[in-house]
Amino acid sequence: MVQGFLVLLRETEHLDIKYIKGSGSMIASQYKITLPGNYDMDIIRKRVKDNGYKTDGFDGLKFKLYLITEKGINNNFQNSYSPLYLWKDCEGLNKFLFEGFYDNILTSFGWQNVNIGVLLIDETTQRIQEAKFLFEVVGEIEPKESLNNFKKSIKDAIPKIDAEYIVIYNPDKWKYQVFYFIDKLEKVKTEKGVIYTILHISQ
Repeated sequence: MVQGFLVLLRETEHLDIKYIKGSGSMIASQYKITLPGNYDMDIIRKRVKDNGYKTDGFDGLKFKLYLITEKGINNNFQNSYSPLYLWKDCEGLNKFLFEGFYDNILTSFGWQNVNIGVLLIDETTQRIQEAKFLFEVVGEIEPKESLNNFKKSIKDAIPKIDAEYIVIYNPDKWKYQVFYFIDKLEKVKTEKGVIYTILHISQ
């Protein structure tokens, strides 16, 4: 076993180690904190205004969206605080969760499940900073004989909206999510999904 490992090591000595370190798939994470129907959402707005900048430039973070839904607004049935993160690899996520940063959520809102997804499609640019809303569409990945060309199938199947977007998937639950960066709500008025208000975007 040791000999085999040394042979493999010799064969890969020419590889760029920096490339290996950063070559993992991008990972999305989101926790959805449901708040009481009479909760004053200005508390969350102030929280983000005072602290949102602290994740600007966070290690390994492509972007973080500070998101809320408000009961009775944009067809939402509940108040929530639902930040969405896209990580360049698992190192940034690990640092955020296990080096004290996530403790701010635990202290304020208690224990929360963190949903994880793998990035499949990324059609975003710096223009996401212009977005005021995030529109989420969720779909099932149905059992089939082959998943070959799945990426193309998803592109063909998702709503055609004039907006930048990402697609993530979770093979544990066999679901996918599409997140569209929206500047005008008219673009999604005929679509079914969840509309989040963006309070701040960290990059």
